[in-house]
Amino acid sequence: QVELVESGGGSVQTGGSLTLSCAAAEVDYRLNCMGWFRQAPGKEREGVAAISTRGVSRYGDYVKGRFTIARSNAKNTMTLQMNSLKPEDTAMYYCAANPECYGGTRLIPSDYDFWGQGTLVTVSS
Repeated sequence: QVELVESGGGSVQTGGSLTLSCAAAEVDYRLNCMGWFRQAPGKEREGVAAISTRGVSRYGDYVKGRFTIARSNAKNTMTLQMNSLKPEDTAMYYCAANPECYGGTRLIPSDYDFWGQGTLVTVSS
């Protein structure tokens, strides 16, 4: 079982920045697809960004131009740099990973077998 541990959440004001990190433990193989998802109270989980070992990335339309995903293949770690944060970005953010990428780096939760516990991001106006 792969353990994913997120860190870096917190509270910021509108326009602020945060960087989330995800580290995969107890894994001795490459996680070809890694991604970030978020879920706000009363809403469905939605894809934020995903990246493959080849560096192919995909972003949700609502974060394009503001968020940047990156990863270290050797370490199975991933970051999400979030800039120009808005109150609507407030959510629990989850790291997700899977040994394979289906149809490229899709932002579909069912494509990912492994999930972290989440880290809370709160953006105040």
